[in-house]
Amino acid sequence: MMNDPVFLVAAAAMLAVVVILALGISHFGKGDIESAKKSNRMMKLRIIMQFVAVCLILFFLWFRSGG
Repeated sequence: MMNDPVFLVAAAAMLAVVVILALGISHFGKGDIESAKKSNRMMKLRIIMQFVAVCLILFFLWFRSGG
């Protein structure tokens, strides 16, 4: 499974979601307007990346089942 390129791309997408989530949360505690805007942008990006990650996971499962 670790040699499957679709798995590696899906895993990278999941890691990207975690990184984006951490960056978005880090902006919550700063308290100024600019940080709030950055946090909102990061959370919107997180939603998009989650969608991409779920699609890649489903593609991986479909591909592994013989498609």
